[in-house]
This record gives sequence, C-alpha cells and structure tokens, in this order.
Amino acid sequence: MKRVSKFSRATRNRPAPRRLGPAGSDWSPYDRLEDAAHAYFLHADVALEAIGGVLGRHRVRGFTLERVVDLTEAGASVWQEAAICDGRRLLLWHSEELADDDAPGGTVLDSSVQVLPLDAIRHVGMRTVVGRDGSGRRVDRGVHLVLATATPHELNPVSGGDPETPIAAARFRPEAFRFSKSLDDGGPGQIARLISFGQLIGRLIPH
Repeated sequence: MKRVSKFSRATRNRPAPRRLGPAGSDWSPYDRLEDAAHAYFLHADVALEAIGGVLGRHRVRGFTLERVVDLTEAGASVWQEAAICDGRRLLLWHSEELADDDAPGGTVLDSSVQVLPLDAIRHVGMRTVVGRDGSGRRVDRGVHLVLATATPHELNPVSGGDPETPIAAARFRPEAFRFSKSLDDGGPGQIARLISFGQLIGRLIPH
C-alpha cells in the first residue's frame, strides 16, 4: 500500500481530493493511499475515515487494495478491502453492501476495521506466476499472498475410525488473510504492488 505521511492531518486539513477516475480505476500508479482509494473504491470516504481513525499519525509503509463486484438476482454488490502496514501493525478494512429494505436504495454499507500487531503474523507465503511475453521477456502474470496468524479460525474434527472414539483429535485452521492479483484482475501494476507489499511484510515481521 502507498506511503502517506501524517495521514490524519492530511485528511483533516485538505479538501477531499477530486475523483481520479471512475470507481474501479487502476490504483497502482498512486503512491498515496488517499489517491489510490479515491481512484479505486466506490466508498473511498468511508474507507479513509475508518482507516484514519486507527492509523493516526503513523506513516503508511505499504498497502494493497482489493475490489470484487458480485452480480446477484438483487443486482450488483461490491466488496472492498484495504490492507495497510505502518511498520508495526497490519490494518485491514473491508466493506460489503448488504440488503436492507428499510434503507433508502435498499442497501447499507457494512464497514469494518481489524488491527493486528505484526508479531501476530506467523507465516507469510507468496506465490508468483511467471511467464514470457512475445519477445521472450519475463512477465509476472499473477501473485497470491497469504498472511497467516496463530489464532484458531476453524476446528475440524479428525475421525478415530472406531465407533467408541468417533473423534480422535481436532485440527485447527489458523486465521489467514489472502490477496491475489492477475493480469485479468488488476493488471501488471497491481501485481507489482502486491508483490512489494508481501515483501515488505516479510521483512518486517519479527524473526
């Protein structure tokens, strides 16, 4: 994610930036989280207010943005996410449109923030898909990043194979956060930014 110095002061003292393009525009050229959010998110003001409330005056060291549009019988629903690192914490914001018959327009926005110290991340896994273009030059075609914690997220019983002990043990699946970009979903710029974000987290987590 992008670099923003004194984020809270910047958002408080300056007018809201102009729309840099239609929602969903490529955010990868923008080094500042504020600019990237306004280019990419449908609800950038909600995202920046929520993130700024926990980021305070800490500098953004890196970030990545995700946006998924789901088509349902009720229409299009937009799911949005930002992951930000300030050097000591991982800040996660996401929003989802929910149906609400009592709300104007029939939907409301569910916005949430989660903050994790970097020492809560126990595993960083990054897989890149590498190819060649027509000239034989290397092309990063995709990247998948997994940030896993030690916090149990789901318990799965293990069968004991004996009627008297139907459950012999239980395996837990740790809480994990997954991010991905491809040439079709995000393009080369966002692939490069996600790779840089994964490398940053890998360098900063305690060894």
